[in-house]
Amino acid sequence: MTTLIVLFNLKAGVDAQVYENWARTTDLVSVRALKSIEQFQVFKTQGILGSERPAPYQYVELLAVNDMPGLFADISTPLMQKVAAEFQSFADAPIFMISHDIEGS
Repeated sequence: MTTLIVLFNLKAGVDAQVYENWARTTDLVSVRALKSIEQFQVFKTQGILGSERPAPYQYVELLAVNDMPGLFADISTPLMQKVAAEFQSFADAPIFMISHDIEGS
């Protein structure tokens, strides 16, 4: 199974509470409904372990994808294009990393 790891900070001026409410009510609900997604979680970072420094990214998303070609079909729908545009209005240059479990899944 492929896992997408998304790292991002909010754009300047974006209220974290507004973003997090949108993430809970729109992003998580919409993405979890996609047939190509096995699991989707959004995490807010709290800092660097053993340090007072902030994490380099405010948010991390993990998307377990059970069908990569299906994902591209799923995200091409008008609804998901709207959700993606809304996400882009919150996120400042998000990084989408494609990964897989080294134990073989």
